[in-house]
Amino acid sequence: MALYLIGDVQGCNAALGRLLERIDFSPSRDTACFVGDLVNRGPDSLGVLQRLIVMGDAARCILGNHDLHLLAVAHGIRAPHSGDTLEPILNSPYRQTLLDWLRAQPLARMESLFGKDLLLVHAGVLPAWTAEKTLALAGEVEAVLRGEGVHSYLQTMYGNVPASWSDGLQGADRLRVVVNALTRLRYCSAEGVMEFASKETQVPAGYLPWFDVPGRASADTAIAFGHWAALGWTARNNVWCLDTGCVWGRSLSALRIDGVDASGAFTTSRFAVDCSAGC
Repeated sequence: MALYLIGDVQGCNAALGRLLERIDFSPSRDTACFVGDLVNRGPDSLGVLQRLIVMGDAARCILGNHDLHLLAVAHGIRAPHSGDTLEPILNSPYRQTLLDWLRAQPLARMESLFGKDLLLVHAGVLPAWTAEKTLALAGEVEAVLRGEGVHSYLQTMYGNVPASWSDGLQGADRLRVVVNALTRLRYCSAEGVMEFASKETQVPAGYLPWFDVPGRASADTAIAFGHWAALGWTARNNVWCLDTGCVWGRSLSALRIDGVDASGAFTTSRFAVDCSAGC
């Protein structure tokens, strides 16, 4: 049995099929963890969701900002963007089944293997959050997404404020900070103030990549994330960025967790398929 971590698919179903063939993936034997942005911008978001649903327990997914965008569009909260490729899902006779499956997925998850924990998020973790707190806060949002009040919640989900976490936050503000950190975060200040304007690797003044903040509470936990195509493949300090820009004509990547070395760090193998000719 092998466990693979797979970066942002974004509707690139053909590339995902090639990657699964490349790693000789077997749903009866192996597990694939997808770090969010399953859909949108690529040519076959419907095919991706159908594939993942058929994979059953062998596919462990988390939600990214594009997945939440699909839910917001489906509920009439947001208009489709010009580059969206969500219409086949929204027009599918199985639309509700697909959307219900999507909103049942978590915003963060922990995998434990070889006696060591691995936290999966789509974007980032705020400096003050331990892995355990990250999972607990994600659970608060997940409960709302899965409940009868999902439409009302989606109406309040978007916005850039509050820009930082406080334990005293309540209601929509509390959930908005959690969602923004887990699905949109790239840069924040040492105090945990989030910055959302920058997507490239030029660090904005006064901010750091979230994983470089000194003393962050999650530093002892291995973390895999996506969301940052401009950053691309990154593996350092117990952290992996898996978004290698498949939808932008680069590649789709998978990371296999092979074991643990003498220092207690995961040992891994990376696999990728080229998407320069399309995904």
